[in-house]
Amino acid sequence: MKRRLLIAGNWKMNLTLPDAETLARDVALATPESIDVALFPPFPWLTPVKDALAGSAVKIGAQNCHWEPSGAFTGEVSASMLAGICDFILAGHSERRHVFGESDDVVARKVAAIVKAGLRPILCVGETLDERRAGGAAAVVTRQLASGFGDLSAADVSVVAIAYEPVWAIGTGVAATTRDAQDMCATVRRWLADRFGDIGAGAKVLYGGSMTGDNARELLSQPDVDGGLVGGASLKADSFSAIVAAGESVAAM
Repeated sequence: MKRRLLIAGNWKMNLTLPDAETLARDVALATPESIDVALFPPFPWLTPVKDALAGSAVKIGAQNCHWEPSGAFTGEVSASMLAGICDFILAGHSERRHVFGESDDVVARKVAAIVKAGLRPILCVGETLDERRAGGAAAVVTRQLASGFGDLSAADVSVVAIAYEPVWAIGTGVAATTRDAQDMCATVRRWLADRFGDIGAGAKVLYGGSMTGDNARELLSQPDVDGGLVGGASLKADSFSAIVAAGESVAAM
């Protein structure tokens, strides 16, 4: 049975407050009941966007958090502080790993902190172009999975979603082929099933990396792709709504 789709819009460090509120309201109007939709605004806009989404089924997430619940960490925000505001928090996005130097261990601590705070992590995994060309893509992804799930019990696994995002396809306009996306999402699911049994096999696995309204339906139709982590296309209502509409059509199949 096809798992319920999740389309997540990661706004990154973009949008003014008025634009964020308008976009949130437009997304809420275009969201069907048959799939899940979540928006990930920058930290300052979390509460205003949550207010703009009031009464809708659209969920809200944060783009990052610190692994400690509190302390002398100037400029950081803990997962426990985000409880009550957010439904999801991203952990290990490729920009956090490759721009800000977050290690597998740091990502694992964040995943565990998010679960402990009662929220749902979306653990991001993916390889660089050099790693893929060297034939090491699957090894990189499974290493990141082993670390990210290292501090979790089997009971925790059901709340974690995974986003496969090939680093070379993020923000470049170059998407992985449908076969690339399906093969790696299947690799992720096999690893989870081997580690956690049926609970792992049922986890939600998203594809992230230049998903658009033009390629979304084909990607979302794959048996092991349960949704998308959308970047640039989530910043405009028409492009994001086209992806949501593609998800709705797949859910109806």
